[in-house]
Amino acid sequence: MKVVETIVEMRQERKQLEEPVGFVPTMGYLHDGHLSLVKQAREENTSVAVSIFVNPTQFGPKEDFKNYPRDIKRDLEMLEPITDIVFMPSSADMYPESCNSWVDVGTITEGLEGASRPGHFRGVSTIVAKLFNIVQPARAYFGQKDAQQLLVIKKMVADLDMNLEVVACPTEREPDGLAMSSRNTYLNGQQREAATVLYRALNLAEKRWSQGEKDAGAIRLEMTELINMEPLAKIDYVSIADVETLKETFHKIKPPVLVSMAVKIGKTRLIDNMVLE
Repeated sequence: MKVVETIVEMRQERKQLEEPVGFVPTMGYLHDGHLSLVKQAREENTSVAVSIFVNPTQFGPKEDFKNYPRDIKRDLEMLEPITDIVFMPSSADMYPESCNSWVDVGTITEGLEGASRPGHFRGVSTIVAKLFNIVQPARAYFGQKDAQQLLVIKKMVADLDMNLEVVACPTEREPDGLAMSSRNTYLNGQQREAATVLYRALNLAEKRWSQGEKDAGAIRLEMTELINMEPLAKIDYVSIADVETLKETFHKIKPPVLVSMAVKIGKTRLIDNMVLE
């Protein structure tokens, strides 16, 4: 496995990779969810590239950029058996002082995470576009846990005629249902137990749907009531929206719809989602 730290070196090494190249962009502090993406890339491509870069432009001024968990040594040990090249650029290389261009994806970035975290998706789409230009993969792999991010990247790739396939991979979960996330490490024992309320709320939505409840407002209300029963949980949003446009559904559900939420457990903001077919 080759580790490179500059754009120039990455472009040089890219020429040596056998086609097709599968690519997994990450912010590091890897867990089994990340590794599932890398393993799928390994199965479907001749070469695999992974990036590790905590992208400053997708964090708001009051968010956790400086404290975001990092452990490069551990990350590289996890990637060694299944990765050909790891790209770990510096912020100065990715965002030189002269950099003044941004990628903005409209409409689907306006609600949910976009409303709660202004500027977040401009940072995401810009860094992903830059990484795609540098790595030039045939396929790029993203988890369904970040459902809105996945849609934003797919939209960007389609609108800008980028020559690659965006592959969606299922959310990896802990045995108790909590979606795997690097931010789970922020939770203490009591908070970790409380965090399962997100998955329980999704299961409630799926159960009510399977029982014949088609009113989005009713399901959303039941989910909200369940989450509010957990003292450590504070809701940012609970959403039932069209799975492609993310337009909120308030009355009769027309599947497929994305049921998603953002909930703070203590100071840790967690997201999760499920598609009702």
